[in-house]
Amino acid sequence: MTLGMGDYVSVGNVIDPRPILIVTGLVQEARIAAGPGMAVICSSSSPTQLRALLTVVDPETIRGVISFGVAGGLDPTLRSGDVVVATEVLAGDARWGAGLSLSDDLIDKLTSGRRRVVRGSLAGAEEVVTGSSCKATLHSETGAVAVDMESHIAAAYAAEAGLPFAAVRVISDPAHRALPALARAAIKPNGQIDLAAVLRGIVRNPATLHALVSTGIDFNRALRSLRGCRDFLIGTELADTEALVPETV
Repeated sequence: MTLGMGDYVSVGNVIDPRPILIVTGLVQEARIAAGPGMAVICSSSSPTQLRALLTVVDPETIRGVISFGVAGGLDPTLRSGDVVVATEVLAGDARWGAGLSLSDDLIDKLTSGRRRVVRGSLAGAEEVVTGSSCKATLHSETGAVAVDMESHIAAAYAAEAGLPFAAVRVISDPAHRALPALARAAIKPNGQIDLAAVLRGIVRNPATLHALVSTGIDFNRALRSLRGCRDFLIGTELADTEALVPETV
């Protein structure tokens, strides 16, 4: 899925007509990101689909890559709605730097509305990390503050293409919260929620309702925070690509 092929964008004193490629996992994230200067792709929460989408993106037609969306919390001090600006992305033995320059004005915009912004590493995963114990283990093993299923793929693509890369992720499910199995099963291939599946699951197991409501509140809070990060995409200065070569841990 591709949205929002952008128009001319000013970078310093130079006009670069190429858009920034925004990599998202959910339709809701893609809709927030879409707009002038952005070429948005949505994986529908499928790493396989994201890799396929990236194979048809000509790196000569974009000026950088940003992973943008929600993430699972690994650092227990982070709450839903907190913003993570990645310093690096980790996946297995691979490590990619994530560089960008943020002006004081942009930091002020990001932190408005009581939005907390932290810098830290992101862990990449091929499947949703659901249980709180799994999150704790991943945090202990990697030191990453959050996890998502797109950033490591986007970072690898950017590094191979020699493009600058950045990642901005908002915590949706905190480290202490386990995602209900029903919430995961109810996501359609297009990233939208299958309400009929949710209702059937609640009828079969009414005890899941509380967990679903809590998850939904966290998710909606994350989306509101993500909308507030939209100006970040417009004002981003991507760092030089020299620091973005993948390293072996």
